[in-house]
Amino acid sequence: MKQRIESIDILRGIVMILMALDHVRDYFHQYSFFYDPTDWHNTSPVLYFTRIVTHVCAPSFVFLSGISAFLSRQHKSKKEESIYLITRGLWLIFLEMTVVNFGWFFNPFFPCQIFQVMWALGFSMICLAGLIYLPQKFIFLIAVILIGGHNAFDDYHIPGNGAVAIIWGFLMQYKQFTIFNTHCYIAYSAVPWLGTMALGYSLGYLFTKNCSLKQRNSILLSVGACFLVIFFILRSINGYGDPYKWTHQGNLAHTFFSFMKLSKYPPSLDFLLLTLSFAILFLRFSDRPLNIITKRIAVLGRVPMFFYLVHIYLIHILAVFAANSTGYSWRNMVGLKSWVLLEPSLKGYGFSLLTVVIIWLSIIVVMYQLCKWYDKYKRRNRGKWWLSYL
Repeated sequence: MKQRIESIDILRGIVMILMALDHVRDYFHQYSFFYDPTDWHNTSPVLYFTRIVTHVCAPSFVFLSGISAFLSRQHKSKKEESIYLITRGLWLIFLEMTVVNFGWFFNPFFPCQIFQVMWALGFSMICLAGLIYLPQKFIFLIAVILIGGHNAFDDYHIPGNGAVAIIWGFLMQYKQFTIFNTHCYIAYSAVPWLGTMALGYSLGYLFTKNCSLKQRNSILLSVGACFLVIFFILRSINGYGDPYKWTHQGNLAHTFFSFMKLSKYPPSLDFLLLTLSFAILFLRFSDRPLNIITKRIAVLGRVPMFFYLVHIYLIHILAVFAANSTGYSWRNMVGLKSWVLLEPSLKGYGFSLLTVVIIWLSIIVVMYQLCKWYDKYKRRNRGKWWLSYL
């Protein structure tokens, strides 16, 4: 029986909790339909924080998926792991375009496709299926090149809806295009996310029995601190590392907001340095016995795919009832043709930030009970191969 690494489960669980906050705010906050919470001309520090703190979610999750792929490799041959990564990657892309898409829009005609974290995970796994045949040092080098070098192409764009332009969008830049009457948004360009997963895979050996706890913690501390220092140096210089340049504003708070405005679509070098430094340092300092809180958080982290799929539907269903009970038709939340925040009929709908937090915490309580049940189900049915895909 494989022994789980609890610090990884805890970090995954925290990622799930913060991710849910981001999605609950999208569907329930009254000002979400008017401006971005990171727009310092309109936002408040508390609202800004609810968005900025969730930036750690996608990088941490992709990074941890790389570590998990390495740990899974310890119990399989390279060929078996490669086949698993390819099939799971294709499965995640399929889920993104079907189950996840319907959960966001409740529209069976799929007029809009948003390629987000599931697509990025799936594509990265398919690529990783080939990379695992390389030595660990080469995989680490590839990760550094992809994460550190992709911003060199920030100013290179291929316009139009041609095949080359679309492929470039999938690989390197945020892009919108229409194909077969379906409007597509490439939110998660693949190259930096592949680098993130490869980085996790290249550091996966730290969590094997061949690496002592002292050595693991020493390396994690060094890498995490190094990432953080490089981030502050690059961001302070205001040169390479992010397409958004920060500027001095009228007050300290707005200057801080400007400094922290980093590109997530696609994730810049600065964005990944900052968010991954948190993930890596968290793994360094969270390797300790579980307590009453972390024990419950770890439950969420053991079944992240289940959490992700179910929480989308739970949030959207509750939003349908919320809209219908506050003077809006339930139809405003069903059959969406674009992201919910772009729905003009919902302007004016929503609740205060305090109410949003209460809804979020309530959803986490419900999701904990569901995840606890599913975790027990997986433990009782370890021999069922299909459970490894959920």
